[in-house]
Amino acid sequence: MRAVRYDRYGPPEVLHVADVPDPVATPGEVLVDVHASGAGLGEVAIREGRLRTVMPGKLPRGIGNDFAGVVVHDAGGFHAGDRVWGVLPWRTFGATAERIALPAARLAPAPANLTLTEAAALPVSGTTVLTALDDRITLRRGDRLLVRGAAGAVGVVAVQYGRAVGAHVTALAGARALDLVRELGADEALDYRTTSPADLGRFDVVLDLVGTQLRAYRRLLSPKGRLIALVADPDHLLRSLLAGLLPGVVAFSNNPPAARIAQLTALVEQGAIRPVISATLPMTEAAEAHRRVAKGGVPGRLVLTRA
Repeated sequence: MRAVRYDRYGPPEVLHVADVPDPVATPGEVLVDVHASGAGLGEVAIREGRLRTVMPGKLPRGIGNDFAGVVVHDAGGFHAGDRVWGVLPWRTFGATAERIALPAARLAPAPANLTLTEAAALPVSGTTVLTALDDRITLRRGDRLLVRGAAGAVGVVAVQYGRAVGAHVTALAGARALDLVRELGADEALDYRTTSPADLGRFDVVLDLVGTQLRAYRRLLSPKGRLIALVADPDHLLRSLLAGLLPGVVAFSNNPPAARIAQLTALVEQGAIRPVISATLPMTEAAEAHRRVAKGGVPGRLVLTRA
């Protein structure tokens, strides 16, 4: 089968499509034909080797952590032909491939109202938001929520989920994405380039998807407020990790069980969350996908298909 791999750390050009052995499902695993997978900004620093100290791994390595596809054989409570989506186990990559084997506990039925290509944009970003705002912090109706990095893959889901819960959502995004985040449900949409923390009020929850200035944004919290940091600044990793220890700051990494993925399926089928896809590219253009997400300004998620 074909899969995207890199044999050394470096720029996007290290990514290539390789012929690799077909995966073999072990007991408890499900074999899935992948139709599409997501390309994420978080993988750029890993591919460049900037996170080797905290995410060591052997080369060659694959890319892609979430996907949508079709079950190959009956296994793990799923049947051949079932449309599924899911997330590979924590710190595991390789979903940008024609076929994968993974634990049944990392799968759920794909939403019936999405194509598999559309569905591939949501598993990681959607379950990240649910883990952050429904598990680690319980976002409630009437809460004031600030989403920093609101136009990115996770941000667009956070804005929608905040609206669905009934929170008052303030979104910080680039000027070109302000109309998008308003359309998704933001009560206020502000240009992050011209808005400083001092221009903002108090918030019950700050969802940070940027990883910088955590101390400044922590000062915006109400007395019982929480800042949840979903990313670290790879150029100042120690500083980011230390900021995560401050009172009121909640740090976590996403490792969703099947129930969390199924919760996302239900929210999508109810119309509370929809995918935002900036572009769809074939896996042969994985390097271009990484160039785009690294450059920034990509609204929503970029999706790679097997074609």
